[in-house]
Amino acid sequence: MPSASPQGAPTPLYGFQPPVGTPYSLEVTTIEDFHAHHDDWPWNPPLPGRATFHYLILVTSGVLYHDVDHVTRTVTRDQWLWVRPGHTQCWHPPGTAKGPFILFEPDVLQAETARLLTTVTAHDAPAVLTPHPDDVPWAERTALQLLDEHRALGRRPLDLHHALRRSLLEALLLRLAHSPGAAAPPPPTVRGGRRAMVYRQFLDALELRFRELHHVEDYARLLSCSVRTLTRAAQAVAGTGARQVIDERRLLEARRLLGGSGWTAVAVAAHLGFPDAADFGRFFRHRTGLTPAAYAAREERRQTGTDPS
Repeated sequence: MPSASPQGAPTPLYGFQPPVGTPYSLEVTTIEDFHAHHDDWPWNPPLPGRATFHYLILVTSGVLYHDVDHVTRTVTRDQWLWVRPGHTQCWHPPGTAKGPFILFEPDVLQAETARLLTTVTAHDAPAVLTPHPDDVPWAERTALQLLDEHRALGRRPLDLHHALRRSLLEALLLRLAHSPGAAAPPPPTVRGGRRAMVYRQFLDALELRFRELHHVEDYARLLSCSVRTLTRAAQAVAGTGARQVIDERRLLEARRLLGGSGWTAVAVAAHLGFPDAADFGRFFRHRTGLTPAAYAAREERRQTGTDPS
């Protein structure tokens, strides 16, 4: 079951804060070192959060449990967990898992590499990757080389040190991008072009800002495009308006929070930026046919097996 945050508390958004002396938007450690250095945080109590950077973890032994978008993912040996910017995530208490743990900001990647990785860095790409068996040993060796180079700070000139780290990271990501089922589903009607790119940028921005930005004009300004351009991109790719995409993302979050995590309608309304619970109630009922309270009660019955439907 996914872990719940304290009732009414907003899910915090974390920026990249590596240890002092870590250069250039990239940190490499291990799961076991991360557990050792952070004492009982952030798994006691387990609190959800969002990050502006990528978490990439290889499990070389044991099992890792980690919540991504309110779903507990189980990551076993030779599998990778990829938590992308904007995902809601929650740590479980330290367990048996060991392996390299890579944290990096999107801007650490060169522009051409970032373009090639668009489908696998998208927020709706799978959280757990299982490389092809032929790629498993290569990926592990590359991750361990990256860890070794990261720990070699001071052994080489800083620019060379970073160039080596970035090259190893990019090679690893490009190989992982070809894991079976690694890419995000392609847009339903438009496979490429300017509108597809604008829509993908819109989704990425929406994932990070949907709690505070609720209007098409907000995202058009953020993406430096016109409202008309953004609206046409959403219509071409998703077959719906940009406003509907925004509303659906807010509705998805509301369903997640009401569906068994203990949040009240008042708390969800505040979390999602509605003026009050009544306004949120109208929004939710119009789109689901249920009041927030009725939806929460139905989900509780389903989870306890008492729903007769």
